[in-house]
Order: sequence, then structure tokens, then C-alpha cells
Amino acid sequence: MTDSPASEPDDPFAEIRPYSNLNAPEVIKRLSLDQELAETIALWRLPRLNALLPALTRQMGKVWLRLAARRLRTVEDLQNLIAPNLSRMIKRTSEFTISGIDKLDLNVARVYLSNHRDIVMDTAYANYAFHRAGANTLAVAIGDNLLSKPWVADLMRLNKSFVVKRNVSGPRALLAATKLLSQYIRDSVSAGRDPIWIAHREGRAKDGRDLTEPAVIKMLTLSRERSEAPEAVLSELNIVPLVISYEIDPCDALKAAELAAGVGYVKAEFEDVSSIARGITGEKGCVHLHFGEPLPANLSVEAVVAEVDRQMAQYYRLYQTNCWAWEWLHGEPVPESVSFHKGSISEQVFRTRVESLSGEHQHWLLTMYANPVSRRLAFHAPEQDSSCD
Repeated sequence: MTDSPASEPDDPFAEIRPYSNLNAPEVIKRLSLDQELAETIALWRLPRLNALLPALTRQMGKVWLRLAARRLRTVEDLQNLIAPNLSRMIKRTSEFTISGIDKLDLNVARVYLSNHRDIVMDTAYANYAFHRAGANTLAVAIGDNLLSKPWVADLMRLNKSFVVKRNVSGPRALLAATKLLSQYIRDSVSAGRDPIWIAHREGRAKDGRDLTEPAVIKMLTLSRERSEAPEAVLSELNIVPLVISYEIDPCDALKAAELAAGVGYVKAEFEDVSSIARGITGEKGCVHLHFGEPLPANLSVEAVVAEVDRQMAQYYRLYQTNCWAWEWLHGEPVPESVSFHKGSISEQVFRTRVESLSGEHQHWLLTMYANPVSRRLAFHAPEQDSSCD
């Protein structure tokens, strides 16, 4: 990861916070000269030509990057450049719906605690929802394991990402990094800056079980003074659960392979990059984002975990892909108390997707789609309105 550019004097969060408009010109200049970024743009925008004439597309990537950089001066300029491309990608790969957003005041600074299914697209859909509503976009937590390339770190932090340090040595360094993260999140909410997005667990829920990790909630309380109770800090953060549901997960086969391998699974060098690309460009069918109910004040860590888990189970939008998977896995019909949305994927298309994998991988793929149904049944949650948005 690169050193931070010029920042505010005595800024305790300089190493982890998103870049500001003060930093933007220096970062944009650095990005405009990055050879690897230019090559990535060429591959992304012109994949067929790149296969035939890579030298030409690399040169075209450099030209495009430098022309784009001339139009960028601020963080908002970058997001306005990204927005139309993101909109086209969302419309090309999914049918996107939203619920619950109209019940919230988006001007209130909050922590949005989200389930986590896709490395990039979870936050992309959330930011698209905020952008469409005319609200400030989210500051997004991102693990430093995804920021090993300097240009990726620059681009993500310029696009309102803040860093979750995971690659630290020793318990003291880890505790210091975790406290700094907690203080940054609380400071952002207290100052009324951009809303915060953070996953309710470390890593994606590859098996489809959206279980909140108590360690994440405890992290949010580490900014407290000695005289403060954890409940007071959690109340101050105005936590709202976000629940994203995918009819089809473009990375389902990759996740099934990892689950089948178990604890001994070792990721390939560029596996996360492959997952990001597949998650962005792959067919997703219907995608639904639900803005949950603000958590009541003065909840304990344990009560926050329970309430977030309840809302994740209740508001996860079930599609026929979930119900087919549950039925094929359990050999019986889904109970009539569970309602689902038809979606856009046919049973034959989904069956072909499943049967393209080997036996054990098939089992895990069905499990990841079936588990949201199991979670709904376990919670006996009342059904949400099944009308389309």
C-alpha cells in the first residue's frame, strides 16, 4: 500500500481514512501515470482487441487514463465518472430492487451493517441506491488484503474506502489497529460525515448463512472511554442493518470449491481479483437490497448480534433458486409458511448450473442457496411484503 499523501495536520486517521479532496490532485496524478492501471483499463474496456493487439490496447489505455485524469479534481468527480458505468453494469447483469429506504432519513449519519456476499458488488449496489436517492454515498470498509497493489489502494481510498488493517503482527499491534478503526467510525458518525458501510462479519458468507460475528460488534465499542458503557457507543452509531439478496451468485462455483476443500484451502495468488471480476460482470438475476429498521438504543453487544441476525433472516429476499436448492437438498417441499419471489432464472437453467459441478461441489452450491431458507424457518420470521418494487 502507498504512503498517504498530504493530509490534515495531526490527523490520527491518516493511514486508514478515505482520501479527501485535499489529497485528490496528487493521487489522481499518480494514478494517471500508473502503467499497470492503464493495462488493466485496456483489458477491461477492450478485451477482444487486447487479445489480438495487446501493445495497441495498452497504449489506448494510457491515453484514456490520462484524458480521464484531466477531468478529475475531486472525489466527487471520480464518483460521477464511475456512476454511469456502474449503472450500465447493474442494468446489464441484474434486475435491481430496493425496499425500506423510504423509511429512513438518509441525512442522519449512521453505520450500515451489511451482510456480505460479493467483494465489490454489495457496496456497489448500496452506493447506487444512495446515489439514486440523492444522498451522500457511503464510506466503505475494505480489508488491506485487497489493497496489495498501490494503484488499487489509491483508487479505492479515492473512492471513499477506509482501510481495515488485518495484516498486522502481534496482538498489541492488532489491538491498536482495531481501536483506531473503531475511533474512526465513531468520529465519522459523530461529525456527521458520510454514512459508513461495514460488513457484519469478516469475509463473505460463502455458505449463505448470514451470521453476525460478535467480534465485529465489540470492535465498534472499542472507542469508548473508561467511564462509558458499550451500549452507549452502539447507540451513538445509529446502526441500521442492510440485507442484500442475489438470485444467482456469479461466484457460486468458486465458493463451492472453497467450501469443499475445507480449512486446508489456500487461495491462488490472483483469486480475489478473479472473484471481483466475476462478481462485477457475471449474471446475477434479481438483486434486492433492503434497508432494515434502526436498532433500538442501549442494546448490549449480544442483543445487537441477535437483532441484526433476526433482520438478516427476516428481510433476506428468497427467490425460487433458494427454494429449489432447499427442496433438492432436503428431498421435501419448502413449508408453505415460506414465501418467495419468482425471479428471472428458470428451473432448468438453475439445474444445469448445479449439474455442471462435481458431486461434493454440487452439495455445497445447493447448501449456499438453501441456507437462507433454513435461516428463515429457524427464526419463524414474519414474511415481508412480497410485492415487486
